Amino acid sequence: MRVAGHKPARYVLRHARAAETKAAILRVAAEGFATAGLAGARTEAIAHAAGVNKSLLHYYFKSKEGLYSAVLEEHMKEFSRRAEEALAAPGPARDVVLGFVGLHFDYISARPYYPLLFQRLMMAGGPPLKRLMGKYLLPVGAALIRVIAEGVRRREFRRVDPSHMAISIFGINVFYFSSAPVQRVLRGVEPFDAGQLRERKQHVLELVRLGLFRDPEGRK
Repeated sequence: MRVAGHKPARYVLRHARAAETKAAILRVAAEGFATAGLAGARTEAIAHAAGVNKSLLHYYFKSKEGLYSAVLEEHMKEFSRRAEEALAAPGPARDVVLGFVGLHFDYISARPYYPLLFQRLMMAGGPPLKRLMGKYLLPVGAALIRVIAEGVRRREFRRVDPSHMAISIFGINVFYFSSAPVQRVLRGVEPFDAGQLRERKQHVLELVRLGLFRDPEGRK
């Protein structure tokens, strides 16, 4: 006998397995699209690497384009959620901005394929970029601009253009990770190495303090 309002155990198990399968496909597809792009990625290879039948890709995502969109959306949706929470946190604007910068850095560093995916999306342009930017990144950018403007008004920050400063803050983190292949050649280091990440994050936070705060040393 099934209690009203409760799903049967087999229903819950089936949906849990489906969620795990979709997650596995998205993880593998992120690498495929990041390295080969939408045109170059092959659904057969993605299915094989994920350990599933190719028909499941079409069952869950309808097409290769649908899978590509789902990969991008998964990355951007979670970042948008965390970023908006960070930017809505109480406290001085300087703490909120540094909290956001650290979150942004950590989010990308934990997802090595995200910078390449985002770079390919920006280069391709078109409706996918417009839709995802409007749905996820523009609200985050607007929230960051508001925090910076408030910090300027309260004299926590120097008199800067909030929009340009927001672009610079995003760019500091994004460029480091998107230029990882170049750094491996020119600097002879692995940018995703734990030690390199610690050093870079510290440098980024210091750069934001020096470039934005009226009192970078925090004396007042």
